[in-house]
Amino acid sequence: MHGLRRLGGALAVMAGSAVASAGEALAQAPRPWQMGMQDSASPVAERIASLHSLVLWIITIITIFVAGLLVWVMYRYNSKRNPVASRNSHNTILEVAWTVVPVLILVVIAIPSFRLVYFEDRAKDADLTIKVTGHQWYWEYNYPDNGGVNFNSMYDESKLQPGQLRLLDVDNALVIPAGKNIRILTNSADVIHSFYIPSFGVQRYAIPGRTIETWVRADKPGQYYGECNQICGTNHSYMPISIRVVTPEEFAVWVKDAKTKFADGGAAPPAPSSATPAPLALALAAPAPAQQ
Repeated sequence: MHGLRRLGGALAVMAGSAVASAGEALAQAPRPWQMGMQDSASPVAERIASLHSLVLWIITIITIFVAGLLVWVMYRYNSKRNPVASRNSHNTILEVAWTVVPVLILVVIAIPSFRLVYFEDRAKDADLTIKVTGHQWYWEYNYPDNGGVNFNSMYDESKLQPGQLRLLDVDNALVIPAGKNIRILTNSADVIHSFYIPSFGVQRYAIPGRTIETWVRADKPGQYYGECNQICGTNHSYMPISIRVVTPEEFAVWVKDAKTKFADGGAAPPAPSSATPAPLALALAAPAPAQQ
């Protein structure tokens, strides 16, 4: 019996370690049946998570208070206990309270909200600038501070390597150095897209004819994933974002290699081979019936 207990304890420890390791390995990517937000990997994401927790506590307290008040009113003022209805028309103190208290609650929420909006809006003392251009259906990245390195990043299921994630990994990932303030400028060459990386707390629209700024600072090296979360056409689901965060030394080596690898300036790639044309596109492409 004692041996069985030891064996059970060892198996429990091994199972716990496996679950923890799996959680760490998938920390930067969405997990099956995930209910909460992805782990924060930047100062912006940490502030977003903090504001989320604050608002969650506030609405939880309000919900419990209102539910309790309703139960008390149903018990205290039902028809059996009060056969004769009250004739009170108003209560000045209550009217002032239910006006002032919600205003104070909104102020408590608004102050950190506006601070967060301004914090994530502009990069202070940016170490690197990256221009992001959305296309149907791929991303184009440009590094004006590093000799104008320019390349396209797209998803092609037929070229996935073993271990790569479906609808998340791409042929050319965006590479940034860890611990550096990265200014991101978004734009679009056709329709509205959205540059969204949950673990970084980054979400900016890419709009034709308009440049929108945001910034990010990755806390540690690793692989991070995002998506275009603005429905942008037939192959919208084939427009993932893959970001590889490396050390500053590794980034310098990558820039040197990228200048040779992407010397063509990033020619426009073909449509993803795994994408299925929409019924409307097939209908438009079909030849018109011959007239009698």
